Amino acid sequence: MHQSFLQYRGKRYLWIGLALCVVAVLAYGWHAPLSPPNGGTWLGYTLGTIGALLILWLTALGVRKRSYSSTLGTVQGWVSAHVYLGLALLIVATLHTGFQFGWNVHTLAYVLMVFVIGSGLFGVVMYLRFPEAMSSNRSGQTRAQMLQEIADLDQRALRIAANLPAPFAEAIGSNRDRTAVGGSALAILRATDASQVSLAGEDGVVRLQANPAQRAILDWLGRELARSTDAERTRRVDELVNLMAARRTLLRRIVQDARNVAWLQLWLYVHVPVTFALLGALVAHVVSVFLYW
Repeated sequence: MHQSFLQYRGKRYLWIGLALCVVAVLAYGWHAPLSPPNGGTWLGYTLGTIGALLILWLTALGVRKRSYSSTLGTVQGWVSAHVYLGLALLIVATLHTGFQFGWNVHTLAYVLMVFVIGSGLFGVVMYLRFPEAMSSNRSGQTRAQMLQEIADLDQRALRIAANLPAPFAEAIGSNRDRTAVGGSALAILRATDASQVSLAGEDGVVRLQANPAQRAILDWLGRELARSTDAERTRRVDELVNLMAARRTLLRRIVQDARNVAWLQLWLYVHVPVTFALLGALVAHVVSVFLYW
């Protein structure tokens, strides 16, 4: 039975994280320094050391995920710990500061840490939400299989259109060649469909039209179907309508699949670079502390 990384080993790391938070809060409440609480007291140094070690260990998840032969626990266990101890880090680091903030490298390190934790939570939501949605959307198919099915539909449609007047073959061929979904990262995230199609108008003039979600080609075929008085022609046009409707459904699934994958990857393009920025700020924070100790 599949077990979510949040439920790993009976939420082991949730309880470890909570225990760490409770100990840190109790120590902070018990501690009575002569000066206002800050990172320069013995408790501040202790919490700071724990926080720094947590940051380094949490960063190691990226290495562990790519070490396929590693025996240092399962990837699922590491991810579970990454989530819960990352949340605990927010409490530990905040108490380490003694709620003393300013325009300095110390606060910069804290802000970057909060940003990394926040983006990590966004990633958790993505990984809990999208895999199931992706599986449902794909219906057991890969994206390559869906693309191949579209190609097969186009071939069938072209064969049928070859037995109809020339505007039909031109329309089906244009629809195939001018399908344009996705593109830039923003277009993928917005599920943009910039498809076009060349269609013959009532006056016989062929014009290029926007064709998002295959609407233009389906509307055109619908009009041709309505005006058809020949039984054989009606049957063939009806087949084209059904093929283009199936094509529209597949295109929607492909666009949604690309969008789901893009959202899963997007947060990493933020989370990972800011994590490295955090490591740099952490080094600067520690070095400056020891220089002015």
